Amino acid sequence: ISGSRDRDNMLHLHHSWTPNIDRLAEDGVKLTQHISAASLCTPSRAAFLTGRYPVRSGMVSSIGYRVLQWTGASGGLPTNETTFAKILKEKGYATGLIGKWHLGLNCESASDHCHHPLHHGFDHFYGMPFSLMGDCAHWELSEKRVNLEQKLNFLFQVLALVALTLAAGKLTHLIPVSWMPVIWSALSAVLLLAGSYFVGALIVHADCLLMRNHTITEQPMRFQKTTPLILQEVASFLKRNKHGPFLLFVSFLHVHIPLITMENFLGKSLHGLYGDNVEEMDWMVGQILDTLDMEGLTNSTLIYFTSDHGGSLENQLGNSQYGGWNGIYKGGKGMGGWEGGIRVPGIFRWPGVLPAGRVIGEPTSLMDVFPTVVQLAGSEVPQDRVIDGQDLLPLLLGTAQHSDHEFLMHYCEGFLHAARWHQRDKGTMWKVHFVTPVFQPEGAGACYGRKVCPCFGEKVLHHDPPLLFDLSRDPSETHVLTPASEPVFYQVMERVQQAVREHQRTLSPVPLQLDRLGNIWRPWLQPCCGPFPLCWCLREDGPQ
Repeated sequence: ISGSRDRDNMLHLHHSWTPNIDRLAEDGVKLTQHISAASLCTPSRAAFLTGRYPVRSGMVSSIGYRVLQWTGASGGLPTNETTFAKILKEKGYATGLIGKWHLGLNCESASDHCHHPLHHGFDHFYGMPFSLMGDCAHWELSEKRVNLEQKLNFLFQVLALVALTLAAGKLTHLIPVSWMPVIWSALSAVLLLAGSYFVGALIVHADCLLMRNHTITEQPMRFQKTTPLILQEVASFLKRNKHGPFLLFVSFLHVHIPLITMENFLGKSLHGLYGDNVEEMDWMVGQILDTLDMEGLTNSTLIYFTSDHGGSLENQLGNSQYGGWNGIYKGGKGMGGWEGGIRVPGIFRWPGVLPAGRVIGEPTSLMDVFPTVVQLAGSEVPQDRVIDGQDLLPLLLGTAQHSDHEFLMHYCEGFLHAARWHQRDKGTMWKVHFVTPVFQPEGAGACYGRKVCPCFGEKVLHHDPPLLFDLSRDPSETHVLTPASEPVFYQVMERVQQAVREHQRTLSPVPLQLDRLGNIWRPWLQPCCGPFPLCWCLREDGPQ
């Protein structure tokens, strides 16, 4: 069986603007309660590939570093973690990853590639070792650049003031000091000013690059060429491997700021630049489906389409929304418990095997892909570690009526914010929130003025008793249940808290990959296709 895997970063638009994704859903099985294991990309992707909550692999932080911050950081998916790609490769599958990785690159040197996809079971990689960011296009919506510019400018002003004060004191004989501190203060101030001017360009060269396997092909990227290059790479992989079993993970760079969109899609959507970008991604899905048809692979290929988290509500400028919408669901990207951050699209298509048009409302998880594809490939899930995912095939085929997930935990970094309980005998989906972020301004539905809501500290609320919702009647989480309004309130709380205690007993301490030591820029880990810091190259011209 071929394995083909498509992903996006967020999708919530009227169906008529995404005909190819609609076609996938109509011809396959649609999961309407599909849950990511984290509300941000790095931990969510780690959980997807390993079938384990990211807290088990250490792909979380305890200090607010929610994702990997730099290509030249040492954190990443630990080498002792097993991905489904690694298992399928051992079973003879050709395994490829095309697009975004964002699970680390180097550990001790700029070329050790200890976290590289080729060290995690993929035998072909083409794409970004990091992630597409607003800073790649010098956007006003900035992840790092604006903050670094402000810090460098502040330090420049301090040192310039020190230099001026010392110089004035020296000249007026009020401060007994030599000229050396004056000169060093002035030089340092000039360097900081230059740094603040060039930091944007340095980020573009440091993080916005393309690799083919272990070789950098573009640094920095030429964005108008990226979409054609990715589609060309997908087609090439499928043609090369069509006569044997394969696994292809297409990890789109789309629907994430800066919303890089080809000229022929700009201004076409009724939903602004975000809609343009979604429509281009949908077109890419159609191109991939057409390639499968042309190569005679459609009926032998299981396709899975999903997202790693919900839309980013805080990504807006004025009246323009650049981070997506989450429909009826509360909250969004970065919020550990609210549905808008973790309930994502889920589509499986396998013509002739999975029933077309089937809709499943049972709780499922991105982590379920791990045991599902491993067992489809004729292998077994590892027995030396906890696997949190469940085999989806019986549910997809209709031979099982219920999901094997009785409980799902919802983390924000390493902090448990919420949990859901599927009370099967009652047909009820309970959701318990232990911690929620404080929305800003009061009454808003997100943490506006910040990049993302926090997981801990003064800007979160710890609830005692916890908040209780019945998602089967209230999927928007608008009506908090109380002991007065819900007769079984205390029984539900006790059962969920018991499940949390049982879950926590299965956790073991591991190094946190996203904490400060693993998540700062280290020059000696920076991938560079020239003598550092002259990181510039174009080794593949690609389609014209």
